[in-house]
Amino acid sequence: MQNIKAILFDLDGTLLESNMENFLPHYFERLAARVAEAQIAPPKVFIAHLLAATEAMVANDGRATNEALFVAAFYPFAGHGKDELEPIFQNFYAVDFPQLRDLTDRKPEARSVVQLACALGYRVAIATNPLFPETAIRQRMEWAGVADFPYHWVTTYENSHACKPNLRYFDEVAERLGVAPEDCLMVGDEAMDMVAARTGMTTFLVPGSATNLDHSVPEPAHRGTLGDLAMLLETL
Repeated sequence: MQNIKAILFDLDGTLLESNMENFLPHYFERLAARVAEAQIAPPKVFIAHLLAATEAMVANDGRATNEALFVAAFYPFAGHGKDELEPIFQNFYAVDFPQLRDLTDRKPEARSVVQLACALGYRVAIATNPLFPETAIRQRMEWAGVADFPYHWVTTYENSHACKPNLRYFDEVAERLGVAPEDCLMVGDEAMDMVAARTGMTTFLVPGSATNLDHSVPEPAHRGTLGDLAMLLETL
């Protein structure tokens, strides 16, 4: 830990109490309702197409941003282009997405540990899986109470060229932070966070409802609560 220069914080399940298995169905349902309301397509058809476009992002090999691959896979949809559908999505993120906040809870220690990391001079990043546009990620950062810190990088689908657990994702974040992967600490709650160890990053597991590590996942270098992480940082 003495060589750590940057700390990468996962968001959902780590800084924000949010179970994606519960969150995503509500997200899909509300977004699909907006599309159906505009008489574009029925919910089942829309969700299937949306998931296929999402898979295109997950399979990103670095050749383009996640956003570019999503756009190429998603549009046109049901005979409708981006110019026609984009306002529907923008309205959804402005009006409906904020209501999903009720499906999440703040973690009391989240704000204090991020504040400590910044105060200690680390390069700090929000390293959430970049499958969402920036507005959705910034809103969830606000729900977690950590939106107002001077981050060196926040991964979004607009600025990322890979997704977790692709190791390209972690290498890209380290590059954006101007450090080597060996100089990074990845803090997360899932196997897709802990695989960062394969790039040389040190890992810290914050166990939660989505934690499911098997023998194929590198053993975390550290594990504990966000409070335990704060105590560790204070001893360095």
